[in-house]
This record gives sequence, structure tokens and C-alpha cells, in this order.
Amino acid sequence: MAVLPDLLEQQAMLHPGRIALQGPDSGFSYSQMMQAAGALAGQLRSLGIQRAGLCGDNSPAWILADLACLMAGVVCVPVPVFFSKAQAAHLIERAGLDCLLSGEQEAFGEHIGHGVWLRHLPVTGAGAWMPEATAKITFTSGSTGTPKGVCLSEAQMAATTLALKERLADVPLRQHLCILPLATLLENIAGVYLPLLMGATVNVAPLQTLGMTGSSGLDLDRLVAGINQSQPQSLILVPELAMALVAAAEKGQLRSGSFRFLAVGGGRVSPELLARGRAAGLPLYEGYGLSECSSVVALNVPGDECEGTVGKPLSHVEVRLDPDRHILVRGNTHLGYLGDEPEGAGWLDTGDLGTLNLQGFLTVNGRAKNLLITSFGRNISPEWLESELVQALGAQQAVVFGDGDPNPSALIVIRDGRSPEQLRSALAGLNAGLPDYARLAAVYIRRQPLAHAEGHVTANGRPMRQKIQSDLPALLAGAFPVFMNLSTTRATSSNTPGDTVMAFFDRLQSETAEARAHVTGAPVIEAIREGRFDLTGYTWFLTQAYHHVKHTVPLMMACGGRLPERLEFVRKALVEYIEEEYGHHEWILNDLEACGEDKEAIRNGTPDTSIELMVAYLYDRIQRGNPAAFFGMVQVLEGTSIELATPLGEAIQKQLDLPTEAFSYLYSHGALDQEHFEFFRNLMNEITDPDDQQAIIDAARMVYRLYGDMLHSIPLPAGRKEQRHEAA
Repeated sequence: MAVLPDLLEQQAMLHPGRIALQGPDSGFSYSQMMQAAGALAGQLRSLGIQRAGLCGDNSPAWILADLACLMAGVVCVPVPVFFSKAQAAHLIERAGLDCLLSGEQEAFGEHIGHGVWLRHLPVTGAGAWMPEATAKITFTSGSTGTPKGVCLSEAQMAATTLALKERLADVPLRQHLCILPLATLLENIAGVYLPLLMGATVNVAPLQTLGMTGSSGLDLDRLVAGINQSQPQSLILVPELAMALVAAAEKGQLRSGSFRFLAVGGGRVSPELLARGRAAGLPLYEGYGLSECSSVVALNVPGDECEGTVGKPLSHVEVRLDPDRHILVRGNTHLGYLGDEPEGAGWLDTGDLGTLNLQGFLTVNGRAKNLLITSFGRNISPEWLESELVQALGAQQAVVFGDGDPNPSALIVIRDGRSPEQLRSALAGLNAGLPDYARLAAVYIRRQPLAHAEGHVTANGRPMRQKIQSDLPALLAGAFPVFMNLSTTRATSSNTPGDTVMAFFDRLQSETAEARAHVTGAPVIEAIREGRFDLTGYTWFLTQAYHHVKHTVPLMMACGGRLPERLEFVRKALVEYIEEEYGHHEWILNDLEACGEDKEAIRNGTPDTSIELMVAYLYDRIQRGNPAAFFGMVQVLEGTSIELATPLGEAIQKQLDLPTEAFSYLYSHGALDQEHFEFFRNLMNEITDPDDQQAIIDAARMVYRLYGDMLHSIPLPAGRKEQRHEAA
């Protein structure tokens, strides 16, 4: 079996002066690249290195270090730049690394040549067991967040690269630009080894210069500028990048004349997006693979493609389906997982569901473990619907849920300010094109992305479904709902089959969505995110919070005293609320004192007119109207806390450099109100009297208006702090 260094040496002999690696400041011809990698390999051998971690940003030095490991027989373990410190520490310990290599100068490291730095690591043990032929260990964060190491041999990586070269033999590729981290196996193999074996130039630059930060941060303008300047013939894209570049090309911002082949992988891509890309001059081709198969299993290419599929399997692997439609692969699968006994050389169950047509094209229908089964017994792949939502609505993220429900629902992230009603027509159009069992019953619109730090997505942006499901009540409480009219909803004794049945909490969310926008659209929220906030604004907000929170328990008592006997279950709930809420106004005074304010002066002061009116309105509704109106305030304040309290509190603390003692109110209510809101949701769904329901809806609308007026009145400093904006 051919090995990569020998194959690369052949290219160096054929094209010694052709540029192999091109960075922002320097380049290496094929001859220079092999000489540099060989010299570095000699250094690794002389130092006795056996297992090396390869970290740092994209650079020619990163590639040289990788090739040097191959030449020296050193096990190379790429360290993704987006791994957390805990994940990186786990990787280092698990793999038993001798050293770290980097194209960036490391503290206390030594320069071993050609821009490569080495730092020895303390001996902490032999590391986990690995197969003898292991040449590279690629770690993925997976769905749990704990990195798992996939062991690959040099022969396996070479086989995949040669199979890709064979599949792309008729595509002239001479310039490739790496826009994914080199530690990503797909970019490592298909973005470095493949172009080099094709005699092409690999262009690399620090990812930040291309607008890429972390695992999923993107400055599209900077990325487009970098691509326009480099004029590559090929790119490797994940679906979100493909969608962004299609939009840029449609606006005439992206010059597409140089492109010959843009590979899209790492997630499902809708056929509509591929068609839009082709129409805009982007030759997008979908593929499929996984780390356990050296990254690529199947690929569409010009002249041999099929819409809606990921292409035919490459020549070096066999693919079949088991009776449960699981995709099985044999022929070039991994040696095993780091620390686990090998499973043998049989068929590898990928965990993906799929189909194979008569022409041999593979379709991937999502992960088997993610499959949703409706109450009508129909199977739905959430990945399929999620890609449709991203395409139809331009959503940044989408997560479909609803196992056991008549129809699925979705949580989506829309950041361009479109209202729920503005999105309704697009959702209706999407539903119209879906089979009836897969039509969405409800779509919840969220403004803030689901974050890796909160455990809702993996480091590379994939949804962590178990965590999202456990946090779903809180996530939905902070979102704008759009309920779709379906003909396949459940029937009850009080309605006929085909009628839409909506729980009261969902109706409350829906009918107050427009009023809620007055709160979430307050200038202070954007100002905090942009770094345009100061201590005056924060203490003003806390002062208003004190003057309404001090009335929470008295209002509960007043409400409980006025509730009729038929709402005894509500009175019981109020007893629990009172016990938990008592004394929270004193927390706010303590926060103000930590900010340097005179808390006794604030205790005896007066609130803003909006808060004065809000409190007076609630007392009036309890005494002269329906006491259930009190829960309209609960809907507003606890729902707002869930969505905004913790993230805004963290942003404010970072900007103002205040002690944590100044944030007991915001930090406690972000977490505390998540539990409260689930309790509140269940309580609201038990309220069935139409008059009670309407009183709560009307009160919520009024409180949204008055509380929003208070937020709109928060004083903001003039000007803009660009550095803060960048950090936020």
C-alpha cells in the first residue's frame, strides 16, 4: 500500500518548482516542502518523540509539522482550536502526548525550524491503548462534549486520498483555499493531502483573517473578501458556510469565476440550496463521510451526480444497508477508538439512516438515534426538517423536536429582526410542500444562538439534542411562537376532528408575541451586546427592579385573597411562589450597594412612571377586575428573565468590571426562573375558564407595554465603543 510521504515525493519530483504551500507571507515549492518536512522529521526522531499534539491556527508550518510526523512515524494528534481547555486537557492525557507542535510560538517552547515550535509535556503516564499502526488520532467532540479519539493508519488516509483523486480526475484543480481548521480531518485530508497529490497549491491563512472565529463564528464580509482575493478553484464547506456564500453570490458580492468544485459536507444540505448555488455560479457538490472512514465515503462530482443524494461511494469502500436502513461501510474503516479494544474488520454501522438507488447513489436521511416517531407512528428525521427550515427561512440554527406528538415542532434562531408574523407565510409555504405527517405544528423563534458554552451545541455547531430536550421548557419560554393550522391535530370531546387544539400557555405566548417585541426590542438590550452601557444605566435598571419586585409578594397575597374557590389549586401554587419570592427585593438593594449606591435612599425613593403605573394597574385588576390577571405579570417578568437575565448580566459585568456581588438579582433569576416558568406553564394549562384566560392575556399585554417602557427609558451613554463591540 502506498504511503503519503512517498506519493508526495513523487509530486516533488514531477513539479519541484511548483508552489505547494502558500501562506500570507511565504510559500514553499514542492521541493522545498519535502525538504523542510524531512528536516523537521529528523528533529522529531532525534528528540525521541512518539506522540505529538498539533495545535495552532492554519498556517504552512502546521502542514509541515503534520507531514513531518508522517515521515518520522510519530503519532499525530491534531488539537482543534475550538476545543475548550478541559477538552484539550482530556485529549493530551488520553493520548499520552510527549509534546505539542505549533506554527505559533508557544510559551517555553523551542523553535525546531521552518516556523514550527515544540513544547515538551510532563510525563503523566503511558496514555490510553492505541492500535500499533496508528498514525493519526482525530478527536471529535461528539454529542456528549467529551472528545473521543478515532485511530487511523497512514495506509487508510492514503487510500481515501487516492480514491478522492480518482473520483476528481476530470476536475482541473490547481488552487485550494483552506477555510476550515486544519485540525478538522476533512480539511486535513481533502483540503491538504488531496490537492498536494493532484499537484495543486494549498493556500492557508489564519482563520481570523478569513472571518472565522472559534467553531462557528463567521464574519461573512471578511470571508468573501479573502476568497475574492485568493480566487481559489476549490473550497470545502459545511452547510452554514455554503448557505452564507450562496447568499453572498446572489447579491453579487462573491466572485465565482474561478470556482471549479465546492464540496459540502458535515450535515444535510437541502437540494434547493444546491440549486440556488449553481444558479449563482457556485459549483456545489454534496458528499458524505465520517472520521471512522478517514472522512469521506461518498461524493457527487461533475458528470456523475444525482440530486438529493451524497453521491456514489468511493472506490475503496463498500456500502450497504441493513434491514433497519442503517448505512454500513466496509473496506477502509478506522483501526479503533483510543483506549477501546478493536471491533474487528467487519461492517461498520455508521449510525446513519439511508437509501441506495439502482444507480448506486447514496442518500443519507439522518442519525438513527435522532429519529422522531409521531403519535401516528410515522418516522421523521429531524436533520431533514432542520435543513428545510434553514433553507426556507434563512435560519441560523434549527432544532426539530416532538417525539410522540401528532406533528413535530421546531426551535429556530433568526437574527435579522423579522417578526413572527413576517415569517408565518414562509413557514406556511414550507409546510405546504411537506408530507402531512411531517408538517410543523409550531415554530419557536429565538434571537440568540444556541451556544456551546451552555451545552446546547457541540464545538462544531451540531445540536446536543438530549441537553436541548431537557432545557426545552426554558428555551421555548424565551422564544416567539408561531402556531400553524394543521388538519391533523388531535380531537377532544369539546371539538371535532380537524379542529386546532392549543394549550392555554401556548395561546398566551402566541397572543402576546407582538406586545413582547416591545420588551425584546428595547435599545438597551442591543446596547449591552455592543458594549454601549455604563454604571448609570445599570443602577437605574436595578432601582426600577427594586420598586416592582418589592410588590411581588404583596400582589401574590392580594391575588390569593381574591381568588374564587374554583381556583383553589391556583391559591395553593401562590403559597409556593410566595415562599420562594420573599425577600428578593433586598437582594436588589444589596446589588445596588455593591455598585456604590445608597440603598436606603433607593428604598425610600420613587420609581419611574412606567413602573408606578405597572404596579398600580396590577393592584387595580386584582381588586376591581379578575384576580387571575396577576399571572400576566408572571408571564412577562419570568419569561423575560429566562431569555435575558444571565447573558445580559454576564455582558454587563464584563463591561463594567463589577464584582459578582452586584449581580445576585440577575444571575439568580436567570436560573431560578427557568424552574418557575415550567411550573407556571403547567399551572396556566390548568386554567380553562375563558374569562380567566382573557384576563391573563390582557394583563400580560399591558405589563409588556409598561415594563418595555421602563427598558426603553434606561439612560445610555453616547457614542460607541468599538473594542467592546468586538468582544461582545
